Amino acid sequence: MLSPGDFYALLSGVLWSVAVILMRVSGLQVPPIPLTFFKSSVAIVGFVTLSLFLQEPLAPELAWEAWGRLIVSAVLGITIADTLFAAALNRLGASLQALADCVYAPAMACVGFLMFGETLGFWEILGGLLVVSGVAVGMRLTAEVDRVRDLLIGVSLAVGAHVIMAVGILMVRDVYREISVVWVSGFRFVVATVALGAYGFCRQDRSQLFLAFRRRALWKTMIPMALFGPFLATLFWVAGFKYLTAGRAAIFNQMSTVFIILLAVIFLKERLTWRKAIGVSCAITGALLIAAH
Repeated sequence: MLSPGDFYALLSGVLWSVAVILMRVSGLQVPPIPLTFFKSSVAIVGFVTLSLFLQEPLAPELAWEAWGRLIVSAVLGITIADTLFAAALNRLGASLQALADCVYAPAMACVGFLMFGETLGFWEILGGLLVVSGVAVGMRLTAEVDRVRDLLIGVSLAVGAHVIMAVGILMVRDVYREISVVWVSGFRFVVATVALGAYGFCRQDRSQLFLAFRRRALWKTMIPMALFGPFLATLFWVAGFKYLTAGRAAIFNQMSTVFIILLAVIFLKERLTWRKAIGVSCAITGALLIAAH
């Protein structure tokens, strides 16, 4: 029987897979920065509403050092990582992006080793090799991605997003294990959105920052995307890390790969080739080995 932590981590993967499909549709018309700014802004509304309902404190008692880490965590894990993820999705499509997302578990393991000295054993190394092999086998030119340059850039962006995301969430794991997950998630999104907005205003095409807000015809796709992904999926993702070990949470999070590929085939009509299926199988097996050990 699933524990509450298991349920949170699995639900996060399901919600995130739906959000990725909607993000793929939205990303065809809205560039990564305005899309990330829009979905983060909608997520803030969700977190503020939930915080008011739960009567969360406005500012819990934290050391200045913890406040600093939360701010850096938000900029790394949301402002930068989410924008990189959206850019990768635009280049790879949903199913290839899901395959690249299998670097999530190895990224968590490597960052855990570098930041906290968590050792890498035989199974972690074997799993990492399987993930790399799976991505190498599955990452081939397709009808959706027909240029080598787009493929290489897309994979690089996806890998970078997950490494930065891992650093961002693990550097504050002691904080969200002590205080409200809702407050931590909401605060990180506020900081991240302010940082992205400031960056957008410094660009020459600053008017593009609010592009998604002006595309009202796309709201029927982008608002559910923001609620399913940045708001609900992030909330349950952090909750999974709060109540489970990182490895066990990653097992259920990684299932989003399967959901995304199935949804991409059904709703986006992306092809599931034998090469892609073999690559996904190897990558998921490796990711689960790493997470389980």
